[in-house]
Amino acid sequence: MSGLLSVSFHLLLLFKLVAPVTFRHHRYDELVRTLYKVHNECPYITRVYSIGRSVKGRHLYVLEFSDYPGIHEPLEPEVKYVGNMHGNEVLGRELLLQLAEFLCEEFRNGNQRIVRLVESTRVHILPSMNPDGYEVAATQGADSSGYLVGRNNANGVDLNRNFPDLNTYIYYNEKHGGPNHHLPLPDNWKSQVEPETQAVIQWIRSFNFVLSANLHGGAVVANYPFDKSLEHRVRGFRRTANTPTPDDKLFQKLAKVYSYAHGWMHQGWNCGDYFPDGITNGASWYSLSKGMQDFNYLHTNCFEITLELSCDKFPRQEELQREWLGNREALVQFLEQVHQGIKGMVRDENYNNLVEAIISVSGINHDVTSGDHGDYFRLLLPGTYTVTATAPGFDPETVTVTVGPGEPKLVNFLLKRSVPQATPTRRVPNSGHGDRVLPKQV
Repeated sequence: MSGLLSVSFHLLLLFKLVAPVTFRHHRYDELVRTLYKVHNECPYITRVYSIGRSVKGRHLYVLEFSDYPGIHEPLEPEVKYVGNMHGNEVLGRELLLQLAEFLCEEFRNGNQRIVRLVESTRVHILPSMNPDGYEVAATQGADSSGYLVGRNNANGVDLNRNFPDLNTYIYYNEKHGGPNHHLPLPDNWKSQVEPETQAVIQWIRSFNFVLSANLHGGAVVANYPFDKSLEHRVRGFRRTANTPTPDDKLFQKLAKVYSYAHGWMHQGWNCGDYFPDGITNGASWYSLSKGMQDFNYLHTNCFEITLELSCDKFPRQEELQREWLGNREALVQFLEQVHQGIKGMVRDENYNNLVEAIISVSGINHDVTSGDHGDYFRLLLPGTYTVTATAPGFDPETVTVTVGPGEPKLVNFLLKRSVPQATPTRRVPNSGHGDRVLPKQV
């Protein structure tokens, strides 16, 4: 009994729990009011902005938390949460609204853990990527038997099967050589995706996100990439096969952080399924093409996992408080995971920031790049690594660095401009008017 009291006392000290917001489902107008309510309560650490509109014209609103809202501070990582991609999977939407209220309230109360998080991290929360689908599902309600009603957007498209398929290219490049990161999009990509998908793609291209989670429902498991199997189809059937990324061990660790901080995900048995440690490689569960988490990893610097958070896609209102208590610590811990590995500035000899410099880690075939301010972030597990920074027109620089389990190691690079190779020359007669110098023919 004394142990239980000790744990309870520790949690009270950690979070100084306050009266929660009303646990209920929020329609679109209520969601918008909640976001602006949080902003009005914490105006100096929040910002509300829209990344675009849905098919039916609803704004895709994001709530940002930072000690300097609207500003990227060099060496401060950016992290995001995306909820309600499938309109009928609603728990993530409600959890993110609860999280927004919680971060604001705890910051105002002086909770040092939350103060440190907000002051050292730029957090972006998109509660609903599919507000049109949600309204259809909410009209049906939690008790309806229409399992898929509201899943898709207003054009009937599944948004998690709507991103450009970059997996095919990376699997080819792994065999035959080619880029292992920031794979380019087809020229006509905008005509191939839905308005909500286009808005999210432009969003993640506009911010140098480092870490992300996409909140779903219908199972209880932390799913990490790749989602698409290396052999997606065999004789017309979708093939299930573990398909790891070059950062597989890191992704497993990120997934386990959420699973073990969650109230029951780590137990494995949930919703009639069993996932050891409450985690799974996406493709080993089922192969999914054109998904968002693979796109993040292959087109940007962002490492994203997918969190399946409830057996019921649209849980009853009376279940929301239990779900919040089961996910609260995990949601905070996952945000804190952005602070690991290495980070630093990439500059030239005159201390000008170098944008899109490539940061390579020997033995891990996936590079990241520096952002618009010359800063980079490379999530890594504890260990010793050989890291190289390269940029066009500069000599590469390589260092050996040991990463610990705590805060990220600061590793700056100062690249020297390459000295052009002198071209061997030969002299030829020039009609008595002196010699002409020509490049040597090779």
